[in-house]
Amino acid sequence: MTLPVHLVPSLESATTGSAVTVEGDEAHHAVAVRRLRVGEQVVLTDGRGRSVVGEVTSTGKRVFAVEVVSAERVPEPTPSLTVVQALPKGDRGELAVEVLTEVGVARVVPWAASRSVAVWKGERAAKSLARWRSTAREAAKQARRPWHPEVDALAGTAEVAELLRGADLAVVLHEDATEPLSGVAVPPRGSVVVVVGPEGGVSPEELAAFTQAGARVVRLGEEVLRTSTAGVVACAALLARTSRWS
Repeated sequence: MTLPVHLVPSLESATTGSAVTVEGDEAHHAVAVRRLRVGEQVVLTDGRGRSVVGEVTSTGKRVFAVEVVSAERVPEPTPSLTVVQALPKGDRGELAVEVLTEVGVARVVPWAASRSVAVWKGERAAKSLARWRSTAREAAKQARRPWHPEVDALAGTAEVAELLRGADLAVVLHEDATEPLSGVAVPPRGSVVVVVGPEGGVSPEELAAFTQAGARVVRLGEEVLRTSTAGVVACAALLARTSRWS
């Protein structure tokens, strides 16, 4: 059976035989909900490439302690994938974040596209961003990822264009594009950025800003995918042509 995974702030000093304490909500869920017991083994990760396998030595109300059995440091995957995700309606945003995390993206950037139905403002923006980040965190643990994705604050079109300028490969998904994604060469290292538009599509003004920033406008295929699934399909198509999926 696969060992349960728990997120901790740091594993910088964790070595075989050392002790690591897990506190707060993470510990409460493990002890009160999962009924974690002394003697069980767990995996701890800091989400930044470090992980340990350890044996539980004590439990409390909102805390448990682990003795490290083995420790590992995993290099950051390359090329790294960033997905600029236009805000979808309903709970499709969390769905997109969940599956993008499982497929292996390094960063998700919520984008306030001009044609997005959903709007993040004030308290709603803070709550929506918190849900996206929580979804990414839990999906990363479920997927046993040693590197957890970052979920940025809401970005505007100008900020997205600036992000595209610094990428080694930048693509915008568009149903009317003539260039297929399958024909794009994927760099073996560096950064890849994929822009996914809203249900209403990327506007001509946004498309112009992104192409001026160096992005290539591409299509996935004949079918028009939902905004919550298009990014996942694109990332899978790109990763399949890298050493990360070899």
